[in-house]
Amino acid sequence: MKPCPYRTSAVVCLFAFIVANSASVETRRGGPSLEDGDPNYVLDWNQIFIDTLIATNTANSSSQRLGAIVHTAIFDAYNGIERRYTPIFVDATAPRRASRRAAVIAAAHEALVRLFPAREGELNASYDASIASLRDDGEPEGWLRQGVTWGKEVAAAVLAWRADDGFNPSVPYSPFTGGTAVGQWRPIPPATSMSAQALAFTSMFVLASNTQFQPHAPQMLGSPTYAGDFNAVKTLGRNTGSSRTGDQTFLAPFWEGNASVHWNQAANQIARANGLSMSQSSRLLAELNLAMADTAFTIWKAKRDFGELKMGEVTWRPTTAIQLADLDGNPDTTADPNWLPSVVPTPSHPEYPAGHPAQNGAAATVLLRHFADAQAFTLTTTAGMPPVQTSRAYMSITQAREDGDNARVWGGMHYPSTVAISDEVGEAIALYVDQHAMQPAQ
Repeated sequence: MKPCPYRTSAVVCLFAFIVANSASVETRRGGPSLEDGDPNYVLDWNQIFIDTLIATNTANSSSQRLGAIVHTAIFDAYNGIERRYTPIFVDATAPRRASRRAAVIAAAHEALVRLFPAREGELNASYDASIASLRDDGEPEGWLRQGVTWGKEVAAAVLAWRADDGFNPSVPYSPFTGGTAVGQWRPIPPATSMSAQALAFTSMFVLASNTQFQPHAPQMLGSPTYAGDFNAVKTLGRNTGSSRTGDQTFLAPFWEGNASVHWNQAANQIARANGLSMSQSSRLLAELNLAMADTAFTIWKAKRDFGELKMGEVTWRPTTAIQLADLDGNPDTTADPNWLPSVVPTPSHPEYPAGHPAQNGAAATVLLRHFADAQAFTLTTTAGMPPVQTSRAYMSITQAREDGDNARVWGGMHYPSTVAISDEVGEAIALYVDQHAMQPAQ
């Protein structure tokens, strides 16, 4: 409450405050009293986003950006009516009677149809069902129409903002092929260049730059840490004759699955179990997907930067390192020309830093900012030809994070120290997003 103007009576000031606050609440709420009841359309359309990623077999490298776009549209559409937080991008006044529920549905649908045009039929069916349920719930038709118009306008603005963000350049970036220096990353056949390198040049959502949280330089070939990393992944990550348990062997390819699918599944299920409102769900899922997107851009920028020739720095993958260890000059490493990783193919980009562990650190940190660690959720991974879906039940956010991180070593793709450093990068980015984006409105 602002101070009363000089010489204004306390009673008059209090009355004015109550009237103004009531009008503000009415303007912010929009729609009937069940606005935040069942169903929670933010979570429903987050699930549709998850299902769309799975149905289209969208690459992990594309998914974080897509999730951030969809949930920016949802958040700014809802928040533009509620006005509880600072906006992510769209800072405009929504129609006074716009339905928040209709705005969420329309924003999500508009963003998803534009991003996944091949799924338009399925998305239209979901949209029609959601709108029909609003009418069944007694949503005033005028408020519904205003909400739909507002949601579509917000989504269009967000999509236009991200259309030229560097991810899909009109002139493709020159392929980056690394090099053949000892310790330097080189493509592992059949790959011939770095995959998804556009991530290194994509504009951030929240962070000031893609080097704001860049980790320190890679370890050196002659260091004791490298020898320990080398021998750990050589033992645990090999295709045959490994010391892995059966469960670790299962988890290695399982956590190679899409990080956006895994962590949105976790967030959605935890939010439902804890009874989050649409407002709370909107901010949670926006924070999750924004943190994961800016983490992806940061990690790929570092991969691209550190992949350049720097004498003695380690960016080559374990399968290259182990097969060529006679060249590394480290007395504590021994070559095995026939060594192969348990998860193939090895991703075609520099080993340092690591993408999935950074995503695990970012996503788990967001969830732990909102919930206690002990939570029940089930994750799925779809892989193979024909596709086969496997699942894993968890009772702890931290356990999922640890399994996802360790899986990179069990899969023979990363060194333990890289995993730890990368997870910390994701955590730092998530904390920054939590503290700088979508803050309570003054």
